[in-house]
Amino acid sequence: MDVGSVPERLGLSKERLGRIRTWMQRYIDEAKLPGATTLVARHGEVAFSQTLGYGDLEKKKPLTQDSILRFYSMTKPVTAVAVMMLYEQGIFQLDDPLSAFIPAFRDMKVYQSGPAENPVTKPADKSITIRELMTHTSGLTYGMENEGAVPELYLKWKTEFNPNNGPLEAVVNRLAKIPLEFQPGSRWEYSVSFDVLGRLVEIISGKSLDIFFREHIFEPLGMIDTGFHVPESKLDRFVSLYERTQESDLSLVERGEDSPLVDAVETLSGGGGLVSTLDDYFRFTEMLRRKGELDGQRLLGRKTVEFMTCNHLPGDLADMGQPTFCETTYEGIGFGLGISVMLDPAKAKIVGTPGEYAWGGYASTAFWIDPVEDLTVIFLTQLIPSSAYPIRRELRVLTYQALIA
Repeated sequence: MDVGSVPERLGLSKERLGRIRTWMQRYIDEAKLPGATTLVARHGEVAFSQTLGYGDLEKKKPLTQDSILRFYSMTKPVTAVAVMMLYEQGIFQLDDPLSAFIPAFRDMKVYQSGPAENPVTKPADKSITIRELMTHTSGLTYGMENEGAVPELYLKWKTEFNPNNGPLEAVVNRLAKIPLEFQPGSRWEYSVSFDVLGRLVEIISGKSLDIFFREHIFEPLGMIDTGFHVPESKLDRFVSLYERTQESDLSLVERGEDSPLVDAVETLSGGGGLVSTLDDYFRFTEMLRRKGELDGQRLLGRKTVEFMTCNHLPGDLADMGQPTFCETTYEGIGFGLGISVMLDPAKAKIVGTPGEYAWGGYASTAFWIDPVEDLTVIFLTQLIPSSAYPIRRELRVLTYQALIA
């Protein structure tokens, strides 16, 4: 995309933005990324958009701006928006107990000690609330890449909300039988909370999660290529997934045509199930940047978006037992409803602005919105895990150094 003289008019240096392209190309030339896309926008206008490399290395299939990628946990902000759309209808309060809607979560137990086969537990001090799901303080966790008896039970009982784990209702009910990792509200831990929230959306709305997303978010925003699976008609745009291992920086995990996301997906994961494109997700971030509205379609009220994007923790994430996550320190970083929130750039040891909000995905995708600078950045690639390289931090520096006004 040729943006001409737009960057300077938007207070960004075109020459200094060019450093992002050099950075992307270096990762690709060094065979650390298959391909990458970066978009930088200010005041809702694109100042920089560059796509380099391949969607499939072996086939030399170029990555393009309309390539369809796995967005994984960048699904979570979409689920947060869906929950808050229902919240605005006055149906529930965020401090309502989850068990009022999903009875299986009554009388939860908290893991204390022992093996997965015979864990020692104690009753939870309190019920999980919807707010605790939204802030990852619920006591739930993830099985993958975690150690211990509770993550082991997640893997055993197939509660990772993978595409073929079963109907959402059944997976959530299985999850409720597993002890919590910690007392609700006592600490922050990344978890399947947003998958449970996806089920909550179904229960409250009376619609399956895919239909609710399509009717209330994707169609109003014009997100034409976003969903829980890739239809046959779009398969040629669906890219391959790679992994950094001890043996290889770029090991093929699956080709687009071999992905379980090509067929109808059984488990609708509100925590990580969406595929999308750069253009589609930019429309979603634009709705957030514009405080809930885009092109005359209002999904959320202004105050609701402001409420979502402020810190809902008593301190930063480090105070809540999470000093680092992926490649990023969590000192100086708080958490809102479905997104992280910058509190103190100096404490976080990275350039930024208090109040900016962000999140990323397992395949090294990321976005952030800076309301003070009126800046939006989206980065997309397909490399797992997201901790493979310090991409998020490097891109932040490269973006902010280009601001000249």
